[in-house]
Amino acid sequence: MDAESKIKFLLENERLDSGLKAIAAKVLEGERISFDEGVLLFERGELGYLGVLANYIREKRHGDYTYFNRNFHIEPTNVCVYDCKFCSYSRLIKNRDDGWEMDVDAMMDIVRKYDNEAVTEVHITGGVVPKQDLDFYASFFRRSKAHRPELHIKALTPVEYYYIFKKAKLSHYEGMKYMKEAGLDSMPGGGAEIFHPEIREQIAADKCNAEQWLDIHEQAHKLGMRSNATMLYGHIEKYHHRIDHMERLRQLQDKTGGFQAFIPLKFRNKDNQMSHVPEVSVIEDLRNYAISRIYLDNFDHIKSYWAMIGRDTAQLSLSFGVDDIDGTIDDTTKIYSMAGSEEQAPKMSTQQLVELIRHVGRHPIERSTLYDVITDYKDVVFEDENEKKARYYPLPVIGEKA
Repeated sequence: MDAESKIKFLLENERLDSGLKAIAAKVLEGERISFDEGVLLFERGELGYLGVLANYIREKRHGDYTYFNRNFHIEPTNVCVYDCKFCSYSRLIKNRDDGWEMDVDAMMDIVRKYDNEAVTEVHITGGVVPKQDLDFYASFFRRSKAHRPELHIKALTPVEYYYIFKKAKLSHYEGMKYMKEAGLDSMPGGGAEIFHPEIREQIAADKCNAEQWLDIHEQAHKLGMRSNATMLYGHIEKYHHRIDHMERLRQLQDKTGGFQAFIPLKFRNKDNQMSHVPEVSVIEDLRNYAISRIYLDNFDHIKSYWAMIGRDTAQLSLSFGVDDIDGTIDDTTKIYSMAGSEEQAPKMSTQQLVELIRHVGRHPIERSTLYDVITDYKDVVFEDENEKKARYYPLPVIGEKA
């Protein structure tokens, strides 16, 4: 039964909640669901039902295509002026001896490490410290572009930019324009957490608020840059806070069209100030992916970050609206490993990513940061793949005795 037939089968189910049936009809017709309907999905939508709707949208947009890229991370510091309660990664300024703070030369050393590798993107994010200011990052962007012009720089979130621009006395637009001219290509989606002030003030009160986060993305979009968006879920927020978060993103996307992907980020509770808050189940992870795909009808891509949720859950997510699982990473990020994620040394080869996607019947596509197709891996045979296959050795034929 194909994805469309499954929705039609749902609609024929007389026992299905009338509100959920109305949502399924909207999804089939390509209509936008409302805020209240989004909350209803969280409150009443069972996993199988949500999977049917989300997979229909996913396959209508992308078929079986599942995207990944070849990337590495640079985390310039884990020292931070902010005190986010959920963070296991950062160290406050007063505890900076427990952390690290790179200079531009050290960051360039990491870029040069990949000179002979077929990576296409460097992803940069970390803590916020005064000395890593406007000129610090602009200098790195310029040097990186001079060294390897084709390497896409996806760098820093509004959390970093808000602090940097305020310190430099620049407007958000002026600051983003300066960074773009220095070599910035796009922005990752971090720092969004939960927008609603009722929750944000409890878990991340001292950094940029929702309006500032959204405005910095809007200014980047005005300059022709693309960006991603995230949501930290599964802690003290309620379902309506999640929908409020997605609604604000949906409204900005209606206005600018500049977001590429939405990445739900699971709260992990190891070694942070919210360790008493239990983590949600894999079932809730999959429900959240599915509802994100249903609600964010103007986002092209939903991404599951395999380094955060583990490889098995990433595979499962591909049946719940997800069409992207991020990249090779090469053990260059510590943000989620320090918070207790399944992947303590996140690194996958291109072959491993391709096989992970193939094993659940999807079609692997290596993409650029901007989703241009680099390599279609549907029929690619890796050189060592044949070596893994059992070799055939002819056995002697034993004839029947006369």
